[in-house]
Amino acid sequence: MIKGKCWTFGDNINTDLIIPARYLNTTDVAELASHCMEDEDPEFARKISTGDVIVGGENFGCGSSREHAPIAIKGAHIACVIAKSFARIFFRNAINIGLPICECPEAVDDARQGDDIEVDLEGGTISNLTRDKHYTTSPFPNEMREIIAAGGLMNFVKKNL
Repeated sequence: MIKGKCWTFGDNINTDLIIPARYLNTTDVAELASHCMEDEDPEFARKISTGDVIVGGENFGCGSSREHAPIAIKGAHIACVIAKSFARIFFRNAINIGLPICECPEAVDDARQGDDIEVDLEGGTISNLTRDKHYTTSPFPNEMREIIAAGGLMNFVKKNL
């Protein structure tokens, strides 16, 4: 179960907005996290708390195929990203590094900055606790939950070899 405060962003949040290209010369997760979303909200990395949730619109994570974007989000201790839709490569990269993501247009439409959000990946439910609204999303298959629980695909493979 994931529970955190909601941080809202619009449509077409691309990988350069998630982590600006000027920081791609590092693989240090903490450094990437400190610049997460800074071109959209310069104070974002300083305002968030561990376990918070990003809520985005259509086509979240579009742009390049770089893994830096979901790594920056996960490194910032964001627990989950909910969006109307995800760019397919971002979706795949997020699961591969162990970042939970959910598609649910209705939850996105009703979410406001600061709302308390709860996500049940196994049950396929999203609850906006602030607004007392509940939504259904596709539950994660067991294998995807195991990859996320392991901290990503590489850790999952190491664990199961």
